[in-house]
Formats: sequence, C-alpha cells, structure tokens
Amino acid sequence: MPSERTTLRVPELPESVADATVVGLHKKAGDRVRRDELLVELETDKVVLEVPAPADGVLDEFTVKEGAVVEADAVLGYITPGAAGETADAAGAEGDAEPRDKATATGAAAGPATAPRSAANADTASTEAGARAEVSAPPPSPAVRRLLAEHDVDASKVEGTGQNGRLLKQDVERFLARREETPAPQPSGTETTSEGQEATAEAAPAAPPEREPSRAPTPSPAGGRSEERVPMSRLRARIAERLLQAKQTTAMLTTFNEVDLTEVMALRARHRDAFEKRHGVRLGFMGFFVAACALTLRRFPVLNAALDGNEIVYHHYSDIGIAVSSPRGLVVPVLRDAGQLSLAAIEQQIRAFAERARDGKLDLDDLRGGTFTITNGGVFGSLLSTPILNPPQSAILGMHKVQDRPVALDGEVVIRPMMYLALSYDHRLIDGADAVRFLVAVKESLEDPARMLLDL
Repeated sequence: MPSERTTLRVPELPESVADATVVGLHKKAGDRVRRDELLVELETDKVVLEVPAPADGVLDEFTVKEGAVVEADAVLGYITPGAAGETADAAGAEGDAEPRDKATATGAAAGPATAPRSAANADTASTEAGARAEVSAPPPSPAVRRLLAEHDVDASKVEGTGQNGRLLKQDVERFLARREETPAPQPSGTETTSEGQEATAEAAPAAPPEREPSRAPTPSPAGGRSEERVPMSRLRARIAERLLQAKQTTAMLTTFNEVDLTEVMALRARHRDAFEKRHGVRLGFMGFFVAACALTLRRFPVLNAALDGNEIVYHHYSDIGIAVSSPRGLVVPVLRDAGQLSLAAIEQQIRAFAERARDGKLDLDDLRGGTFTITNGGVFGSLLSTPILNPPQSAILGMHKVQDRPVALDGEVVIRPMMYLALSYDHRLIDGADAVRFLVAVKESLEDPARMLLDL
C-alpha cells in the first residue's frame, strides 16, 4: 500500500547550492534494492552526490528522469518495504519447483534409489542460489564504472574486494595490469623526459580521459560532416561562469619569472626513498611549492587578502587551493592552514585530494573557501600560461613544465632544470611591486630550500 512505502528524497543541499541535476538512475521499477545501495546520482555545480536506498525492499518507481533538475527534499521515488522477502520467497518457490520436477523425471529414469538424492541436491542448489542473491555485491562507484567503460571490461569478470564484494578501482586496475602483461604498444604521451617532469606528475597526477557528455564526437569515417549538440554539464557551466566573472570584475595582470629546480631535485633524489618509507607518500614538487607560497604569504599578506566592496579582508591563515583535474573537469580542493602543515602532511593531503577527485568522492567542504590557489599545467606539458583568478581570491600561481635549458651562471653557460612561473593578481588590490617581490621570494625559497626551514 502507498502508506507503507518508503520515500526516496533528495538529500539536504548546502546553502550555496540551490538545486541538482539527476545524472544517473541505477535501478528500474520492480528491482530489488538493499539499504545503502546506490540508486541515484545527482550532479551539482561542484560535486556529484550519491543517493542510497534508505531501506530494503522493491523499487516501486522513480518519479524523475535523467536530466531532471531537483531541489532539496524533492521526491525521487518510492520503495516498498517487505516486498523484498516476498519476492525472494516467490523466486525460491519457483526455483524449487523446477528442480524437483527435473529430479522426479531423473529419478523415474534412473530408479527409485536416486530420486531423493537428486531432489535434495536441487534443494541445496536453490538454497545456495538464494543465499548468493542475498549477499549480492553493491554496484560499483561512478569512477569505477567509468574505468570499466573506458577499458571495455565486463564487471562480472573482475573480483571485487570491497565491502560485501563491492568492486573497487584497485580491483579493476589489477585486472587491467594482468590483462596487459603480454607486450603491447605503449600509448603516446606517457613517457617523461626528465626526473623533474616525472616529479611534477607525481604531485598532481592527471585524471584518466574523461567521458564527459560535452566532449566532441569522433569524426565519422568516409569524410562525413556530422554535428552534435549536448548540454553543458553543471560543473562546466559553473567553471565558465566563474572564469567570465573573474575576467569582467577584476583588473587581472600577470607577472612571470623562472625558477631553477636543481636544489629541489637534488633534495628529492637524496631523501625520496626514506621520505616515502616513513610517510607513505612520494616526495613530489607540489609540496615544496605549497610550503614556499605559505611562507611567502606571511611576508606579503595582501596576496592572501580579498576585496569585499570597499573593504579589504586580510586572512591571518593560508588556505591554499590546489587545482586538480578530474573526470568531470577542473576542481580546486583546499589545503586548510597550509602554513601550519609539514611537507609530509601537505603531500599526503594532495594525494588524497587527487584520488578522491578521480573517484568523484570530494565533499563540498573540500572545495569551499581558499585564500590563494596554485595550478600546475606542467603535468600536461604546458610551458607557459596566464592562469585566471579564482574569485574572490586576489592571486593565483601557475606552475609549468620542467625543462632543461641553458642558463648563465657565474659567467658560464650551464644546463639546468628550469620552470616558468606565472603569478596572476588583481591589480585593484595588489600593486605590481608586491606581486613581483612575492614571486621573487617564492623563487628564492625553491632555489634554496633551506630558506624555508630557516624561515628566511
């Protein structure tokens, strides 16, 4: 009866999020569902929210379709409790009937002595089948489904090691590794040309190729001229909105410099193995950049400030956003109180952010706030760029590709691992002199890492 049904609703949305779009319905009417099993995926302009089943039962109906825009507490569907057991009993009864009929027929052919044993075996098989149905593995996460689709892998062929047999990303990666043990051509663009670039990739690993709906379709063969129109994802629309806002509402200017990473790379080479063994995370480049910026923001607090009308808001803490590429687009999780974190803690949080971004597990709290941002285009091969501000922040640092280049040092030309740095800032608040001195101070900290230890 309708009064006995459990209502599936949109969870409470954060204050800054007005609505969400239904991007995935993972069951259909009449399907059995178990409590906490993923039923609906909702996309906001920041993250994807998963809506689990609130109770065991049978899904009566979904009241929305994919693409629908819903608000907090809106009804998504109904689940009939108790029907799950009835369905299981009915299925068990039907399952018992057929084996018993077959057992009787077999017994008639083989003789009276074999009939009871065949029937008992059928009962046992039916019971085991029912038990297997009761402990069926939960559906994989969106990130795992994307990985399966990208590599054309049948989920039933991969053994899940998660709770209740749930398929995890590591399970798929192990399966792919075993499948690719036979020699195969290496895809282009995966090799690194220097230790420095490898280190940069470790700091902010690139996400797997995204299967976003807005991606351009593959050109049709035989010279076809096809077109396709698809709506922008909510995240892409939000990124476009904020970038346009930054261009229209700030007096953005960019200053450039270059940094010699010889000392940082030497430090990594000396301590990389011991650091990873002690802290369980690789010693990448991003940790040094975060530490250098957090230290320098204390010396130049205006770079860490924001405009609010006719007032300047000075932040006496450094919450540094780290731009991370995810399957859904660019996201900027925030390292809280970065100036109070050790290098190991910075690297651990960066790795956690990168993994959660790839798996679609970032929370809204991870993305809120931030007083300064660092973005690393070098992992994709960018040699130089002008990063755009992340409002209401007033400055953003752009890292780029590490490249061996000839430089003049003590009257001689030497080859050094060099990186171009770009600092974009809001000229309404930050004078050019402060911006340039900030960038020079960051450069000096990276070229002589001992300065960070000594707070120089």
